[in-house]
Amino acid sequence: MYCHFNYNTRTTTIIEIKGYIKPYPWLNFLILQLKSSHYFPRLFGSMSSPFWILLLGFLFMASGTLATPPRRPIAVPFGRNYLPTWAFDHIKYYNGGSEIELYLDKYTGTGFQSKGSYLFGHFNMQIKLVPGDSAGTVTAFYLSSQNSEHDEIDFEFLGNRTGQPYILQTNVFTGGKGDREQRIYLWFDPTTAYHSYSVLWNSYQIVFFVDDVPIRVFKNCKDLGVRFPFNQPMKIYSSLWNADDWATRGGLEKTDWSKAPFIASYKGFHIDGCESSVEAKFCATQGKRWWDQKEFQDLDSYQWRRLAWVRNKFTIYNYCSDRVRFPTIHPECKRDRDI
Repeated sequence: MYCHFNYNTRTTTIIEIKGYIKPYPWLNFLILQLKSSHYFPRLFGSMSSPFWILLLGFLFMASGTLATPPRRPIAVPFGRNYLPTWAFDHIKYYNGGSEIELYLDKYTGTGFQSKGSYLFGHFNMQIKLVPGDSAGTVTAFYLSSQNSEHDEIDFEFLGNRTGQPYILQTNVFTGGKGDREQRIYLWFDPTTAYHSYSVLWNSYQIVFFVDDVPIRVFKNCKDLGVRFPFNQPMKIYSSLWNADDWATRGGLEKTDWSKAPFIASYKGFHIDGCESSVEAKFCATQGKRWWDQKEFQDLDSYQWRRLAWVRNKFTIYNYCSDRVRFPTIHPECKRDRDI
């Protein structure tokens, strides 16, 4: 968001208006009309008039509450950033590799991974999930390092019977330890169109986004004794596989192979990260990239409200609230505003 006014200091009338306010399209319309009008000084008076005091006051308040989403992803062909990892014949390519489909049948699923490893960045994928009866299937999009005490950042989409909503499970592993599951229902049908799923990862926080809406944040709580992924480069992975021993209703619903093949579609394949060797302990450009800057070190008030909306309306499980599994609250839960 920006809004810039130039005005004549002698007459205190506005002579130029520039601006765009993303969450308030009606104000953009107003600015456009003011810019194109030869009469707005007559209509609205000088800068000291009540109209301008109220309007400018609103604009300043609005600017303080606007979200700073990650930079807009740039779509590239699959082969630019990724390569298949198994069951190559179960991946189909369309439009020069700008779209692909993963196939799961009773013989095998399939998957792919990034060519590079990364320490911090923004990683986005557009996915259209398996339609219809997808019970027992899991579509995964995640980052993971390569050792026994690995770090991992997970999106897992758990299939369900026809007519039942998908469950999105997220998890964060640090130093080989996970058990930080959160589950939500999505507020749309993820099988009818592509939707954007992304991770913003810097040294301050990890944020999970669905269509630019933050659905989870994991803050760096190293000062509280909680490990945070910061020195293990990760590759990006995605796969479609059968997990009917646990994925749907704890394994009660089994995969109906008469509905096979199950198909998940992908496009976008955006990676904007600090590429590093798997042995690297720091990013060579640490602190200089856009995701290191102050506006990405925390959610702003608008993003926190959007996250609260997701938690209040769509959360079905949060490890921070599970006193049976975890009688003692995890230290990061309060800082992440999960409790």
